[in-house]
Amino acid sequence: MIFIIKVTTNKEERAVDMVADRAKKKELRVFSVSRPHGLRGYILLEAEDRESAEEAVFNLPYVKGIIGKTIGYEEIKNMIEPSISAISIKDGDIVEIISEPFKKEKAKVLRIDKQKEEVVVSLLGAVVPLPVTIKLDNVKVIRREEEENE
Repeated sequence: MIFIIKVTTNKEERAVDMVADRAKKKELRVFSVSRPHGLRGYILLEAEDRESAEEAVFNLPYVKGIIGKTIGYEEIKNMIEPSISAISIKDGDIVEIISEPFKKEKAKVLRIDKQKEEVVVSLLGAVVPLPVTIKLDNVKVIRREEEENE
């Protein structure tokens, strides 16, 4: 059974650690605790039954409670499994960085790590070429290399 746990926003990692520690110490029937990417203020807890889930989160700091009903894996599959097929960036693309500290900087893609969802780029405005690793969702493609060659 998968339970949605309401937690204090931006304290999801701490809440996951505390729930996991308690489940381990008390040997509860809790199978996993996770913080899905992009889901703020909530964590997911997989347990054998509601009693185990309630005991794992009872009276912990940052934990506000269990949200009503349980959910199935199909409902959260897209949050947990990486969507590698959705990556449209290629080596050699010119991208614009859309997050700090290099916001609005242009860069050339050197390499893509699909598992980590990161891209290694070389800043075009830099005097010395320096590889920088950035999360994929922090860049947007502005020009393709094959378009330049035509």
